[in-house]
Amino acid sequence: MDNTICWVGIDVCKQHLDVAIRPHDQMLQFPNTDGGIAALVAQLRPLQPERIVLEATGGMERAAAVALQSAGLAVAVINPRQGRDFARAIGRLAKTDRIDATVLAHLGEALRPPVRPLPSTEARHLKELVTRRRQIVEMIGAEKSRLSGTTGAAKADIQAHIDWMQERLGRLDREIEAVKRQHVEWSEKADLLESVPGVGPVIAMTPIVELPELGRLNHKQIASLVGVAPHNRDSGKVRGKRTIWGGRAAVRAALYMGALVGKRFNPALKDFYERLKPLKDFYERLKQGGKATKVALTACMHKLLTVLNVMVKKGERWRAPSAA
Repeated sequence: MDNTICWVGIDVCKQHLDVAIRPHDQMLQFPNTDGGIAALVAQLRPLQPERIVLEATGGMERAAAVALQSAGLAVAVINPRQGRDFARAIGRLAKTDRIDATVLAHLGEALRPPVRPLPSTEARHLKELVTRRRQIVEMIGAEKSRLSGTTGAAKADIQAHIDWMQERLGRLDREIEAVKRQHVEWSEKADLLESVPGVGPVIAMTPIVELPELGRLNHKQIASLVGVAPHNRDSGKVRGKRTIWGGRAAVRAALYMGALVGKRFNPALKDFYERLKPLKDFYERLKQGGKATKVALTACMHKLLTVLNVMVKKGERWRAPSAA
């Protein structure tokens, strides 16, 4: 094969990795195992592709992405929706593993998705703990909902399960705290974020593990990355409703809880929340069904993210706004 600049797309599934190399129209397949990934790296390293594009597939892509990046290759892990949207845009409506790999290689050449450092082993471990904690909290909520309409032995069994999960939740909190304290940067950043009223240890740890870009991007970039930046939907004279979508759901969930608590106890967010609703006629029209509150809360999430981003960028703790 010649030294032509090339782009690589890799479609990942549990069993194998389908690889497309553009513009050579070469298709390869490797097992998604340690041996298969080693063979993949050996195949691609001499080519030095301009970009290797994979989709985030619930962690199945992680081993291959880490191995390729460790070999000094330019790896971009993208949101699967971006790949699907690009496929539709170029008229590739059929879907197979080989087609998906070809589309990803084409996307790499056309869009040049950014290459971001992948998290370290310690960061991945911490992220897994935080993710597991969130899952257990969700399961506890679901079991408590079942508890209210149950009696007898079933009720006792549900309560026993809740008690077990509560105990496991406490153990996870201690594990997360221990891991955090072993890493000076995480510990300092967590202490910084926790100085904000409404931001507790769990809310602070979520952006640390899910949003390493915090403090490195401007307010518009970070809001878009998380998915709290309202997008226009205008056409001609029609002005559509601004909506948020995409981004990192785990971070948005943490920001939502932070905004929910902050609008009561954080002076800046409380004042912002109270001033925001009556200022806009739009909110008044949406009051029925609680939509005004949701819109205002989303704006508070955006503001809270902006505050956290500036604090991390400057390395400064929270300071309450001075009274006018």
